[in-house]
Amino acid sequence: MRATEAYADLLRFGVPVVTTREAAARLGLALPATSRLMGRLAAAGLVRPVKRGLWALHADLDPFALPAYLAAPYPAYVSLWSALARHGMIEQIPRALYAVSLGRTRVTTTGFGPISMHHVSAPLFGGFATTDRGYQLATPEKALFDTLYIAAPSGGAGHLPELELPAGFDGSAVVAWIERIGPERLRTLVARSLRRILRDARRM
Repeated sequence: MRATEAYADLLRFGVPVVTTREAAARLGLALPATSRLMGRLAAAGLVRPVKRGLWALHADLDPFALPAYLAAPYPAYVSLWSALARHGMIEQIPRALYAVSLGRTRVTTTGFGPISMHHVSAPLFGGFATTDRGYQLATPEKALFDTLYIAAPSGGAGHLPELELPAGFDGSAVVAWIERIGPERLRTLVARSLRRILRDARRM
């Protein structure tokens, strides 16, 4: 099978990321042959390796689409400092892409840079929307909550210099998420950090 024909067939999957096994099933090839084919497509700049056995079918894929595939079979969404930056709430662009998942906390090195996945329990999972580019992004309120919640145990929850709150930002929505935190001490730490953050933040 010619590489260009195989690539066109893979695009008909209609998804931005595939595993080598999925590609092999689609193309009717053995796994070793599929791995070699994907390597040739990557060398031609048509696909881009994400990690071993996982491929982005578009070399310019937005990395924000990757957490959903890296966390599988658990759900995930982009949040924390990455979502704050995407919403324009902080100026500094994080070196890693941060996401929240029901799966375990871990950092994955990918062809698009490091992706830092952080675990939350089911009651704290949510507060995101699917963007017009197809990936899941935390709302401004949930991105702030997730950041405060993840950082609280290490004492770094209050370090968000020059935070700007977008028009329509609803602080009560953050409070509602805080009320879902089980341990009282952690709930108190996050609530205290939120009060400090809101006091010092600027409005867009």
